[in-house]
Amino acid sequence: MAKTDMNAILKRRMAATQQASELQVSDEAYQQIFQRAPPSTTSEICDLPLDKLDNFFTADIGFKPYSPAKLEAFAQQLQEEGLLVRIIVRRIPHSDRYEILAGHNRTAAARLAGWTKIAAEIVVADDARAISIATLTNLLQRQDLSIIERGKAYKALLETKNRNGQRNAAKETFGDNRQRYNARAIVAEFFGVTEYEIRKAIKLTQLIPELQSILEDNPKKLNLACAVLVADYDSESQGAFVEMCGIKGYQLNKATVQYIARKCPPPAADKQLIFAAWREARAEADKRRSAPPRKISFDRKKFTPYLDKIGSDQEIEALFLEFLRERVR
Repeated sequence: MAKTDMNAILKRRMAATQQASELQVSDEAYQQIFQRAPPSTTSEICDLPLDKLDNFFTADIGFKPYSPAKLEAFAQQLQEEGLLVRIIVRRIPHSDRYEILAGHNRTAAARLAGWTKIAAEIVVADDARAISIATLTNLLQRQDLSIIERGKAYKALLETKNRNGQRNAAKETFGDNRQRYNARAIVAEFFGVTEYEIRKAIKLTQLIPELQSILEDNPKKLNLACAVLVADYDSESQGAFVEMCGIKGYQLNKATVQYIARKCPPPAADKQLIFAAWREARAEADKRRSAPPRKISFDRKKFTPYLDKIGSDQEIEALFLEFLRERVR
């Protein structure tokens, strides 16, 4: 058998494994998180017209599509190799259309390649199973997801859990709420992350879109530590931080945001007061940087037995510096 034929067979086998894995892992999450068994109805495999497919709209799961360059490369790959893994869809009630659960980028690349149809697996799914499929296939397979994309996916899972009988697990609350704890703990365990990571990722989804973009695209302007603190403010107050991040040559730091939070506690604060606190924080930082270095002084009485043997103050200073250099090597 020719090497190219063997490679094609191996690719098909790997694709079949991935296809089965997408639904299998998604249904494992569905059973573990929502305590439900997936429908026993057999899924239907067929080619569907691309103009009958709608993007996932059941919940805001936050995943961004591929960049134009990556999508172009994917379309070229489809033209050369064909579709290796079918998309997963469910029927939209009372219509002849379908909601994409997994395979948005595959669908977009197929359109770009000029296809009119695409291979699909039609499943029976309630909203909870649909969200499990839509989030799991991305969270487990895409390593390039940002923390906000992950946060929106976690939030969608937890809010769906809430709608299915749980109290609101997506919001940060305190106290003895066993149900909330269990929901988040189950999600954390399934994805192999901590509950703190899930809380932090969900909290960052509270940032307004402008700050989300800065965090993801220009983290030097707004690092993660600052973003977590800014997310405590309401949308209007966050606008002040957008302007700060837009100042050329300036980088917001954690100490400054903490100072602002002490002066103007979240969630709501007047933007002018936020800017006033920001200017105060910057002035304090400038003052500290410009202050002359403090001199180091010693109790001469303790060193008297040795000073006469060493010599001048300059020699003592040189000896002490040499000692410090040896210590920090």
